[in-house]
Amino acid sequence: MKRLYIHFTALLLSALVVSAVEPIDPAVLPQGTEQVDIYLLLGQSNMKGRGALPLEQSTDPRIIHMNMGNDQWYEAVHPLHKAGVPDLIDGSDRAGVGPGLAFAQAMLAEDSATRIALVPCAHGGSWIQLWSKGGRFYTPALRRAKQALSDFPEGKARIAGVLWLQGESDSLENRYAVYDTKLTDLVQRLRADLNEPELPFVACTIGTFIKPKGKYLYVAEINADLLALPETLPFTACVDARDLKDGHIGDFMHYNTASQEVMGARFAEEFKSLIVKE
Repeated sequence: MKRLYIHFTALLLSALVVSAVEPIDPAVLPQGTEQVDIYLLLGQSNMKGRGALPLEQSTDPRIIHMNMGNDQWYEAVHPLHKAGVPDLIDGSDRAGVGPGLAFAQAMLAEDSATRIALVPCAHGGSWIQLWSKGGRFYTPALRRAKQALSDFPEGKARIAGVLWLQGESDSLENRYAVYDTKLTDLVQRLRADLNEPELPFVACTIGTFIKPKGKYLYVAEINADLLALPETLPFTACVDARDLKDGHIGDFMHYNTASQEVMGARFAEEFKSLIVKE
């Protein structure tokens, strides 16, 4: 309980940080930018992020994100999955630090001529069935992806990849056995609906620190399915975060800020490996 108190105190303190945030015009690219790489952030609460927010944040005009509430573009700061007032950098919407920003920073470090455009679409507690065709969260994610592509100058932007961090809600007795099939279907469907047959898709394992709590009994099985994805479909990869055994916020369910930053960097490494293979 004490560790949880410290975590949420940090979130509350960060709510005091206010920034005069204005939306940007995505049609105007930073000087020296040659293209825009759009990445979709899909999954549940760990992709949305529960890590404590930093009290001070810096921005980079080459890293932007689409707000969850109004679909407008802003220079990226935590929490990326904020759906409330963009001017407040706070812990509303139960959103905190996820892997997206660290991922973008790592990608940009090796390619300063590319703008990274993050499209947050994750929803806490969502199980993979809700990401099926016509599902509650799949349909709006697809809409946001297509809007993002149309927001930038023609010929300058592409859907460069998908980050997937989800599976906790499927580590249950009545769900885990079909997870691999549904995950494969999700990848293939995204590629078909976005007309990107070789769209890179990188998943990440869920926390090995998750305690059964009477129902989360099949974490190992879900992780096995995630790690096996590259053996099933080309242009896919999986970040292995099973070594981050103590990297949670105190609830034995959600990755902390330090772990999320490690995972973001690992997401970038996996994407780079896919690019090399191409």
